[in-house]
Amino acid sequence: MRWLALLLAFTACKTGSEAKPAGDELTVHGPVAPVPEEDVYKPAYEKADLDKAVASERSAVSAAEQHLGEVEDKGDTDQLRTAIADLAVRRRYLAALELCAGTGRACPPRLDEPAWSYDIEGDAPPKLDANLRFDLDSWRKVSAELFGRACACRTLACVDSMFVAIERLETRPMPDVQQDEQAVTSVTRARECLYRLRGLRDTPRVAE
Repeated sequence: MRWLALLLAFTACKTGSEAKPAGDELTVHGPVAPVPEEDVYKPAYEKADLDKAVASERSAVSAAEQHLGEVEDKGDTDQLRTAIADLAVRRRYLAALELCAGTGRACPPRLDEPAWSYDIEGDAPPKLDANLRFDLDSWRKVSAELFGRACACRTLACVDSMFVAIERLETRPMPDVQQDEQAVTSVTRARECLYRLRGLRDTPRVAE
């Protein structure tokens, strides 16, 4: 399955709070390449809310870096691996927020961090706010929520389990509903966020 390959894609990381995750090397200098108007996602939140979120995430990254140093001192290999991976995801999330603030690109649909827990080894469906009925109207709501939740991930566990949730849920609607353009766009954007947060796509950064 695709999700299994993604779960195995995480390679050995250097320890240390200054370690740079793969996929974070693309820097945007000045104007960026134009994105077709129909492909630009325009969030509903205001610039002031985005600025607050950027400041909050910068503080969260600093706290995660401090936590990583504390875990290093303990010498727990499993905790260290998790701390390194989660810090990399959070840095990429922050980079997306900064790019959104600077250029209007990579804007997430939501700025909060919604509660998310999904047992990928179990058979139960993920718990979403939208009803899992899979008719056209419901699937549009489900796919939109998946887009919002995927782009809001700040931990590796969230990213990897969202990959699995999307793969399992997108096969549930009837074929004609699966092919709905609005739903397909939401699912595609959800995966793009996950690829970027996972380090499988470059995370553009605005030069200071």
